Amino acid sequence: MQFIDLKAQYAALKAEIDGGIARVLEKGQYIGGDEVAALEEKLAGFTGRKHCITCANGTDALQIAYMINGIGKGDAVFCPDITFVSSTEASKLLGATSVFCDIDPDTYDISPESLERQIKAVIKEGRLRPRAVVAVDILGNPCDYGAILPICEKYGLILVEDAAQSFGASYKGKKCCSFGDISTTSFFPAKPLGCYGDGGAIFTDDDGAASLCRSVCVHGKGPRGKYDNVRVGLNSRLDALQAAILIPKLRALGEYETDRRQDVARRYNEAFAGALKTPFVTDGCVSVYAQYAVLADSTEKRDNIAAHLKALGIPTMIYYPTPQHALPVFADEPRYGETFANADDYCARTLSLPMHPYLAPEEQDRIINAVLEAI
Repeated sequence: MQFIDLKAQYAALKAEIDGGIARVLEKGQYIGGDEVAALEEKLAGFTGRKHCITCANGTDALQIAYMINGIGKGDAVFCPDITFVSSTEASKLLGATSVFCDIDPDTYDISPESLERQIKAVIKEGRLRPRAVVAVDILGNPCDYGAILPICEKYGLILVEDAAQSFGASYKGKKCCSFGDISTTSFFPAKPLGCYGDGGAIFTDDDGAASLCRSVCVHGKGPRGKYDNVRVGLNSRLDALQAAILIPKLRALGEYETDRRQDVARRYNEAFAGALKTPFVTDGCVSVYAQYAVLADSTEKRDNIAAHLKALGIPTMIYYPTPQHALPVFADEPRYGETFANADDYCARTLSLPMHPYLAPEEQDRIINAVLEAI
């Protein structure tokens, strides 16, 4: 059994994917070109953003978002304590300081209350400049933008939406990747919209920001092309083959894959009600369930479930075993007295089960029965 079955997805989309790859090979244009332009237009339309700029991966997308906003030494970037390291290392590479915030105990996204406490603590200390918030739609579940946006406006902070796990999800009628000053996503193969390698994208409604992103993606190019280098940039481009692969995958995500993810989650939720803490999704929102994460009563019970499923050939994962504040790379970041109790509790008890839109009912029955046996 596959944790995320990319082979099943390929079988369903084989004719379209193979056809797209063949067209690229026939044309012989592998960087830029029609496929990349078409994908960017479709991605912008899907999210409701004015501009989409593709790049080499989701981490680059975040770094470029920070670069064009001048994030650097002396700046505080407020981050959720539960996320993958790429959400925070991108600004750290530029010299900024990561200020972690606890998570909401229900959604596992950044807690607006903890965010405001940490902003106030930074202001009171006076050593760092509060500059940006990176809001990560963790596990495919949208952040509480109704609370986060006013906080950013109140303190004059840039809001970066990290939608690496949430492409296809929505918050009260608006698609993820449409929030904040700038938003980013990842096309890593395991993501809800994944390519067959690395890829990423940046979204904005600001013409100037879009122009800067395109410049940074190609070695800081100027108006006269790639040999007119006007700023320090990166070599960060999505290739045409990946774009050709993503176009049919985007269609499938919009037409049926997100709905199928809801069906799988619904069956899990019904089966585990009262036995495990199942994912919470705010009314009016849609999670894309990049991962289906449950909480067991304790670490011991979590580990027992995982061991039982492994013995039966059923894969599980832990997203994430260590909160950001406890990673060695961030040992010197300021804490400001925040305890991160919710993040610590989440890491101690979380377990993710197989989740993808091609999970057959009989496979899901096998998973459900195994989990309930373990409990």
